[in-house]
Amino acid sequence: MRDLFFVAFLGAFFAAGFRRPFIFVLAYVYIDIVSPQRLTYYLLNAVPISLIAVVLSVGGWMLADDKAETRIAPRQVLIVLLLAYCYATTLTADFPVEALDKWGWVWKALAFAAFLPFTLRTKLRIEALLLVMVASAASIIIVGGAKTIASGGGGYGTLNLMVSNNSGLYEGSTISTVAVAIIPLILWFTRHGTIFPPDWKVKGFCYALVFSCLLIPVGTSTRTGLLCIGLVALLMLRDAKRKLLYLGLLGAMGVLAVPFLPSSFTNRMSTIKTYKGDESASTRLAVWGWTWEYAKEHPLGGGFEMYRQNKIRYDTEKVEGDASNATVDRKLTVDQARAFHSAYFEMLGEQGFPGLAIWVLINLTGILRMEVLRHRYRKQAEYAWVTPLAGALQSAHIVYLLGAAFIAIAFQPFVYMLIGAQIGLDTYLARKRRAAAWRPIRAPRPEVVAA
Repeated sequence: MRDLFFVAFLGAFFAAGFRRPFIFVLAYVYIDIVSPQRLTYYLLNAVPISLIAVVLSVGGWMLADDKAETRIAPRQVLIVLLLAYCYATTLTADFPVEALDKWGWVWKALAFAAFLPFTLRTKLRIEALLLVMVASAASIIIVGGAKTIASGGGGYGTLNLMVSNNSGLYEGSTISTVAVAIIPLILWFTRHGTIFPPDWKVKGFCYALVFSCLLIPVGTSTRTGLLCIGLVALLMLRDAKRKLLYLGLLGAMGVLAVPFLPSSFTNRMSTIKTYKGDESASTRLAVWGWTWEYAKEHPLGGGFEMYRQNKIRYDTEKVEGDASNATVDRKLTVDQARAFHSAYFEMLGEQGFPGLAIWVLINLTGILRMEVLRHRYRKQAEYAWVTPLAGALQSAHIVYLLGAAFIAIAFQPFVYMLIGAQIGLDTYLARKRRAAAWRPIRAPRPEVVAA
């Protein structure tokens, strides 16, 4: 039954695309985020729906879209450059077979991110893209939030998000980061959305979705999610009209929430300040140190999946008893082939210093460009929606960069769609500015009325 539902839903999606080709782009976004083929038993697994969607997206753009004012943004060039560099490191990878497996989905994420801005020619398309991205992520987040409440808190590695496949957005730390990152975008829809005008029903759903987003770090018991919540709360302060009141309400909500938090969450969060006693944190530090030493000997990177060769040693400390009678238990652990647990070290180890530099430049440029747009349009009534949207996209990007410090999500497709949306917004507004600044060289002659 579930298979038939997804087939019917995607069939309607594709059918609409033949009338409005941009809908093919939205269909691909939905498929890439939700991965409905993972949720079915046979029907969708037997058909390459992702490939079909991307072919129709590119074909629809080539045949139906007006390309008269198409421009290539500098960040699109950087994305293509990163794509080419990743291809080069894949050819010389330390683990060629495993590297090809990762390359198989990385190049799609990068190529689609470079292509996506070409399709975002109108405000409606930009809004539609963000709406589908949020709604697609919400289909996972709502399930996770409901299961968190039903289970009384979930737990690290135990919360089942529709599927047991612990990859993509279904991985606990990744979905926690994305869930918190999209909160500013959800709130933007409560004020400036036009596809679904922000009446009480839309606002009610959005606020409920925000609550569900906040539940995901609780249900997954991810420390990264908690840090992201703190950061997004801080970023929202800059747009608060009454900052002291906002801080007071934030503090009160935090205090009131503590008694309702499950012990599985609070116990895990307490390990943030005692990282030496936490094996996960100690592993991270050891892997990061090993990766840095590897990069100094191999500055061009070892290709995808090169972490498989790491061998690490680290000490953990566990303190028992009170301050007056404490016992310290030290343990030496030897391990190997441990994952990066950081996008920055993922890029450094796999793509070397050049790849890391390109990746950092792509991300920092996005944050700076959104800041430029925030200030440029803040006093223009006609574009009252731009400043809050640029701020929301910027905040989402900053939250991602914080989460990326502790998760290997350098090539997470959702983030590259976010970057594509940033570029699309930037180029759309640039076209509007050029059109407004254009003046004919010669004034038109007055028409002569015949007697």
